[in-house]
Amino acid sequence: MRTIRIDTSTATVLLTEIPEPKVRDRQTGEIAKDATSGESLMKVGVVYIDEGESSLIHVTVPESGISEGLALGAPVSLPGLVARPWESVFNGQQRHGIAYRAAAVAPGAVPAGVGA
Repeated sequence: MRTIRIDTSTATVLLTEIPEPKVRDRQTGEIAKDATSGESLMKVGVVYIDEGESSLIHVTVPESGISEGLALGAPVSLPGLVARPWESVFNGQQRHGIAYRAAAVAPGAVPAGVGA
């Protein structure tokens, strides 16, 4: 499926959940790995605010892309943020959604002019 690049230059992104390993298989506890590099993947929760609307999303980030100094409620940057629609059938039920992935998560700043 198509990958859609997300422009975060005018958005405010706030950390709502600290990074934790992304679990691939809940029954075995297997941690998800990047298909290309084999690196462990992490997930972070953020609120994405842009043009007066907000969304709570989970973003997958490679373990090496987790920066020091992240604080709950603080602004973060998500370089290389993309969205990828997905579909699957689980127990006979059609499921679909959007998966978000970024190259990193780092302390960020609120864009100029936001909240003014």
